[in-house]
Amino acid sequence: MSLPLIMIATASVAFTLGGLTMWPFIRRLRNQLTDAIWQLEHDPLTGMLNRAGLIAAHATLAAADNAGPIIVVLIDLDDFKPINDTHGHDRGDDLLVAVGDRIHDIAALHGGTAGRLAGDEYAALLPVRTHDLARIADTFVALISQPVELTADGKPVTVTVTASVGLALAETTDPFEEVALRRADIAMYHAKHHGRNRHAVYEPGMAMPAADSRREPRLRDHRELNHEAMA
Repeated sequence: MSLPLIMIATASVAFTLGGLTMWPFIRRLRNQLTDAIWQLEHDPLTGMLNRAGLIAAHATLAAADNAGPIIVVLIDLDDFKPINDTHGHDRGDDLLVAVGDRIHDIAALHGGTAGRLAGDEYAALLPVRTHDLARIADTFVALISQPVELTADGKPVTVTVTASVGLALAETTDPFEEVALRRADIAMYHAKHHGRNRHAVYEPGMAMPAADSRREPRLRDHRELNHEAMA
């Protein structure tokens, strides 16, 4: 074999061996990147989508060729703080996970997805398969209010929590946070204002209830107030 051919063969073998050596490193980097992307779009406690994940899911729906109206559901647990105070934050986290599982299952049953926005607040995006929004809302309210079995200090504990649920119809072209989620938020506060453990559906012209019936402003409320002040 001539010297050039030997050099080419040697280089080829070296390249192949180098590639085999690099492959585990490349695979590890790819897995790390996949994990990092997952963490950016998911809630670490429940494994559900987080706010960024829901925004991405909404963007995917908007980009679909058959994009149509969607149902946005906002779910806020009623009087969750006493559960933390009574049973501790670890049991409170267990309850948030259990409730999140129920919300995820209901959303999946209706062909949609769900996420945890923050604290004891969840949201779901559902395709419009029916205009009977009240029936969908009642499902969320009823299943969330079912007792949850937890373990505290090695002993079984049964806790019950209810939720105020707001629903709104929106176009996929509507901005998610500024329009779609905002409408569901207004409806949710109407449900909370009228007794909790119930739902309300957004109607055109519906406004946020008086401040004395609401909790302290959340981050989203602060952003909206700042936007209105700058307008």
